[in-house]
Amino acid sequence: MALYGNYSDDDLITLLRQDDISAFTAIHSRYYKALYQHAYKRLPDRDTVKDILQDLFISIWAQRGSIDVKGSLEAYLCTAVRNKVLNFFKHEKVKSNYIASLIHFEETGKCTTDEKLRNKELIALVKAEVNSLPPKMKQVFELSRDSNLSHNEIAEILDISPLTVRKQVNNSLKILRVKLASYLLTFFL
Repeated sequence: MALYGNYSDDDLITLLRQDDISAFTAIHSRYYKALYQHAYKRLPDRDTVKDILQDLFISIWAQRGSIDVKGSLEAYLCTAVRNKVLNFFKHEKVKSNYIASLIHFEETGKCTTDEKLRNKELIALVKAEVNSLPPKMKQVFELSRDSNLSHNEIAEILDISPLTVRKQVNNSLKILRVKLASYLLTFFL
C-alpha cells in the first residue's frame, strides 16, 4: 500500500480503471480528509458529510471502468462533492415542500392535485359510461341529471309518460352503478 502512495493521480486512475482496489484505497486515503473539509464548509453536519463521501466513493468504484478525469483528480473529486452537496440540498427542499404541503392539507383540508386528478378520471369515466347507454335512455338521463328537469318536464319534452321517464332514469342508474362499482372500489382505497 505504501507503494501506491507514491503514484501520481494519473497512475492511480489508470490502475483504478483496471479494477485495482489498492489504487482506489490510495485515492480514498489521499483525498478523503480534504473532501470532508470541502463538504463540511457547505454542510456542517458530520454524519451527512460522511454519507455524501461514502456515496461519492461508492459511485467512483462502481464507475471505475468509465471514469473520465479531465484535469486534476482533486478538482474532479471536489466538483463531485459539491454536486452531491447541492443534490442533498435539493432533496431537502423537496422534502420540506412536501411536508409543508401535508401540513397545509391537514390544516385546510383542501383538495390535493392527486384528488383532482382522480376526480377528473372519475368524471371522464362516468361520461364514457353515460355515452354507452342506449340512445333514448341516455337522452332521458342527461335531461334528468345535466339539465335538472323533473320527470314530468322530460315526459312533456319527449312525449312519453312520466312513469317511462322514471323507469329509464332508474335503469340507467342501475347500469352505471354496476359498471362503475369496480372502479369506485379501487378509487376509494
